Amino acid sequence: MSIGHFLTFASEAEIIGLWGLGCIGIALVATLAEIRRNRRSRIDSVGWVPWRAIFLTSTLVGGGLIVLAVKGLFAS
Repeated sequence: MSIGHFLTFASEAEIIGLWGLGCIGIALVATLAEIRRNRRSRIDSVGWVPWRAIFLTSTLVGGGLIVLAVKGLFAS
């Protein structure tokens, strides 16, 4: 089954679950970027991106979407 076929006929719960997994993926990338920033040798050049806030926001949104997706999958 191709990804196009799956996305065409996926339920709302499955699509919400995919968005949740995407948010969790963003949280993992933000965690790795924060670790990289903390290990930087020159403390003055740490960058301006708020990786911790991105991590927290995407984790909360992703977790909420996954909970809703699981609830929707069990209901159908």
